[in-house]
Amino acid sequence: MAIIMIDSFKQVSWANSASIYEVNIRQYTAEGTFKAFEKHLPRIKEMGIDIIWLMPITPISQVNKKGNLGSYYACSSYTKINPEFGTAADFKDLVDTAQALGLKVIIDWVANHTGSHHEWMQENPSWFAQDAAGNFTERNGWDDVVDLNFDNPSMRIALIDAMEYWVHQFNIDGFRCDMAHLVPLDFWITARTNLEKIKILYWLAECEDIAYHQVFDTSYAWAWMHASKKVGKEVDSLQEVYNVLHQYAQYPKGAYKLFFTSNHDENSWNGTEYEKYGIAAKAWAVFTHTWNGQPLLYSGQELPNQKRLAFFDKDQIEWTTELPRLHNFYKTLLTARKEYPVLAAGSIFNLPTTGAVMAYLKQVLGQTALVVLNFSSDRQHLYVEHETFNGKFTNLFSGLSFEFNGNTHFEMMPGEYIVYLKA
Repeated sequence: MAIIMIDSFKQVSWANSASIYEVNIRQYTAEGTFKAFEKHLPRIKEMGIDIIWLMPITPISQVNKKGNLGSYYACSSYTKINPEFGTAADFKDLVDTAQALGLKVIIDWVANHTGSHHEWMQENPSWFAQDAAGNFTERNGWDDVVDLNFDNPSMRIALIDAMEYWVHQFNIDGFRCDMAHLVPLDFWITARTNLEKIKILYWLAECEDIAYHQVFDTSYAWAWMHASKKVGKEVDSLQEVYNVLHQYAQYPKGAYKLFFTSNHDENSWNGTEYEKYGIAAKAWAVFTHTWNGQPLLYSGQELPNQKRLAFFDKDQIEWTTELPRLHNFYKTLLTARKEYPVLAAGSIFNLPTTGAVMAYLKQVLGQTALVVLNFSSDRQHLYVEHETFNGKFTNLFSGLSFEFNGNTHFEMMPGEYIVYLKA
């Protein structure tokens, strides 16, 4: 496919470095409804989140359904509400309530495929991929879905019309696009061009193809996440992380990366952040909030949730009546990103370290930040020396201030994280 070069789309100002919270409606509450989740919005807002991302809210195909409830990502309609979650009026109330609190709402959009049964199939079979015998098919080995046929212009028009429906009817603020790289780039260009006539939206892509930043504001940092899982377990693994981050630094201005220690796929299929990172889970969370880009939290990480949530069946997150134990941990990080722009978008200088320790200085607009992260299960020693590490700094988590003179020594406990800020 030829890459179409176009001028950059206008980005919504509120999305720059904004934090995202992924919502699994099915598992969030006992009821698994919009109404029940809506009660959590004030707490999520108070924690410092900017954008609510709702996993697919469309009805699920009953044909080839997996488990008892099926996959969110196998829809039977692009313009209806999953009745398990409530009504269209309930969804509109959720969007309105979130926006009244100052939150933005984006929905998951699955453009590559539908469920094995979809309302378009009977009247428009040519809108779907078919094999030589005329059977609906797909190319990725997912046996509960059928690929759409992007060679069909009428299907493309209908799919964009469906996206427009959610903006017109519910005033959503953007889309998280599932497996965006499996969909032709020129489709996304047309989609965003048409939708921007209605409203300037935020676009998040589940992909790592840099060409797709011609359309998308933010793309997944999958390569970083895969490299980060090796740190502390393999020799030179931290260098692999730095190599990936260097690649990201070559992205065009305004192209953001989404950093996360968990999401719906990771939690269900590869394990919680505690299974993947062990004692370093919180240190990696600090990284996602202090490196240039956008941080993502998945439903329940603030508890912290330490179980894999079933993907195709009911498996409720185990909330308590108390404030989640990591609420203030994430609030500290999310609030600091707003107060200290250096955390979200500063120039970065990586400091020399040994073992599984990462240290970097950041500067922007007269602000300086020092971040030191021990990803190992061993006590580590680090000597920091840099001319910018000079003056009065405040420890982000303790609130205590210290005077530094260009150098200092840190003794890091296993999994320890340190953030110092100078305004």
